[in-house]
Amino acid sequence: MCLAIPMQILEVDGFNARCEAKGVEREVSLFMLQDQTVEPGEFVMVHVGYAIQKVSAEDARSSWELFDQMLAAEDA
Repeated sequence: MCLAIPMQILEVDGFNARCEAKGVEREVSLFMLQDQTVEPGEFVMVHVGYAIQKVSAEDARSSWELFDQMLAAEDA
């Protein structure tokens, strides 16, 4: 099973981007999205350091809500 994490793009530098999720920043490769334009402020799904898909802010929020629910259930 694969898991992709929604992250917000902070900066773009060629095929690399600085992204943030839940206060954690990471360098992410944009190589797999080279046929698309990505801008700071947009959201991408990140899997093993690669942005694999652009998503809306609403979809990113929904994903994090589900992840938070799973973590809460695990703690209970």
